[in-house]
Amino acid sequence: MEHTRMLSLAVVGLLLLGCNTPPTDGARILGILPSVGRSHYIIGAGLMKALLDAGHDVTIVSPYAMKDAPPDRHRDVLLPELAATHDVSGPDLFEYKNAPNLVVLYLVYNEFGPFSSKALLEHPKMIGLMESGERFDAVIVESFASEVLYGLAEHFGGQLFVFAPFGASMWTSELVGTPYPYAYIPHTFLSYTNEMSFWQRFANALVGHVDKLYYRCVFLPQQETMFRRYFPNAKLTFQQTLESVRLVFVNQHFSISYPHPYAPNMIEIGGIQIQPPKKLPTDIQRYLDEASDGVIYFSMGSMLKGRNFPEDKRIAFVNVFRGLKEKIIWKYENDSLPDKPPNVLIKSWMPQSDILAHPKVKLFITHGGLLGTTEGLYHGVPMVGIPIYGDQELNLARAEHAGYGVKLAYETLNEETIAAAIRRVLTDASFTERAQLISKRYRDQPLGPAKTAVYWVEYVLRHGGAPQLQSPAVRLSFIEYNLLDVYAVMVAIALSVLIGIGAALKALLRRLGIVKRDDSQRRKKNQ
Repeated sequence: MEHTRMLSLAVVGLLLLGCNTPPTDGARILGILPSVGRSHYIIGAGLMKALLDAGHDVTIVSPYAMKDAPPDRHRDVLLPELAATHDVSGPDLFEYKNAPNLVVLYLVYNEFGPFSSKALLEHPKMIGLMESGERFDAVIVESFASEVLYGLAEHFGGQLFVFAPFGASMWTSELVGTPYPYAYIPHTFLSYTNEMSFWQRFANALVGHVDKLYYRCVFLPQQETMFRRYFPNAKLTFQQTLESVRLVFVNQHFSISYPHPYAPNMIEIGGIQIQPPKKLPTDIQRYLDEASDGVIYFSMGSMLKGRNFPEDKRIAFVNVFRGLKEKIIWKYENDSLPDKPPNVLIKSWMPQSDILAHPKVKLFITHGGLLGTTEGLYHGVPMVGIPIYGDQELNLARAEHAGYGVKLAYETLNEETIAAAIRRVLTDASFTERAQLISKRYRDQPLGPAKTAVYWVEYVLRHGGAPQLQSPAVRLSFIEYNLLDVYAVMVAIALSVLIGIGAALKALLRRLGIVKRDDSQRRKKNQ
């Protein structure tokens, strides 16, 4: 009887334990992908697809719909107005080429990020979801000047994860206490490598500290104001919400980036959007297969538009392409290209990774976005890069430093510079060799980015938020983290010791008669 009673209590205990432990099989996951930049969405969608493939139930809030997802475990909360309001299909972002990097960073902090967050939180569909009473086991939010959105995790009762489309940027590293050593980690918006001269380290540290000061003293207080407005009933403060981030996924990998000192809960998933090559559209497949001299693929990404090239630069590309024996596939967002050469195929949208996977592709002309450069390296294709803004300078500086690409300055684009860069990469086999070597290194992973991401999401859910992964650095102030209080006490102790030693030595010398007392001391003694 007693044995039966104990067995019953054990079963009840196990049931209660099961109720308090979030499930990892078929967990309910909410993905918040607010950025109007389609490249950012593609990275987030790659993470969501990995979780779907692992059997989890996924809801995605975004301007874009996920394709080919199982309808029984996937739901899109579509907010197309976010992209339409921002006019993502039309702005000429080439204008940012002449803007200082800190100005672009200011726009991210004060326009791009807050605009998307505000538009999302005020959208009727999002308000409906928030008022639905639904609960999720995990809430995954894009980290792109969107800290106010982290409040959605507490609102929906889930563990908070974020993913960083730029890799381990300063503001993402701060979330989990990952160090950001300016001595060898270049700022995201600077065109430096991990081997910097003195003045580059000086500029890197200066920009980094200015960025951090603005982020902490201006941007985060603005986000906190938005947080109190949109989450008035939150039990956690804004600071506690930032500290509640369980895991950060970064869109990079050490084999194609630089070694970085990570906190345990900062995980690399660079290339998670890359899928096994799919069958290409018939016309593109035939165009590639029939290219006896190879193919050059040309794309300026999802936000920059080839059609927005100034006329003189567009004509320069057209004239150079006309003189090449290779065929050209150009992502060009108009139905027609003036004076288009016969060896050029244009389309407004391309299956980029599938094209780069084709063995006939010999060169990738790119703006240097992290999405495209990762795909190019995965497939071992060398590059000619034309950076415009953001992290593109950094990515192409890395390409030149590692030997798999050539960087072209936008200001000097003309027939001579374009032709010289293309000719250099196509005729020097070392560029292809380096790209293929890095591809081998990148592909040599125990799980790959998708399975790695799934494992860590499930790990955090299995272990109740996995507090064992979290660095105490996130709870330290600037003074504590940098040991300024400790160094101040050390200096005070050292000065006290030196003053004490000096006083004792002086007293000893006086006693030995080596140093005489001054007249004021004598008068004081005689009195």
